[in-house]
Amino acid sequence: MSTENAAVNFSELVNRNKQTLARLKESPRLLLHRRDGEDLVLTTAARAEQDQTVVSAATRMLASLARREPGGMELLLGILPDVFPWVRFLPEPDLHAFTVELVDTMRAADSLGNSASVAQLLITWQHTAEVHSDPELLAALTRDHAEDYGPATNPRDVA
Repeated sequence: MSTENAAVNFSELVNRNKQTLARLKESPRLLLHRRDGEDLVLTTAARAEQDQTVVSAATRMLASLARREPGGMELLLGILPDVFPWVRFLPEPDLHAFTVELVDTMRAADSLGNSASVAQLLITWQHTAEVHSDPELLAALTRDHAEDYGPATNPRDVA
């Protein structure tokens, strides 16, 4: 069995569904390219359940390590630069806040079976690291602006 995902055009699934679906025996997932929309991933229900089981177990172990083991949080803080190299740009308090928020969000997302909030959290913190990596941008965004331009206009009121 191949570990790489097979890829086909969506029309191949529609026009030759049995042959196309048979490819799931050779590959864990089938990437379906669509001309007029976002690509889709097709997998078996059993494979999706296995994937969720693995992610859930890893999440619970990570959360348990961070909360219960002496030095667990420090261990996570130490390995995060290997997993997310961009955290090197975060100031120490932000790195700690990111670690706590990541573990908490992973636990909450696992309880719902929906990882979208984890993905959004990673994107948000990566953007924060990007700001800290650019001294000019950081200065512009953290500068105390003496002028107050008043309340923002509601976009619905602008014609």
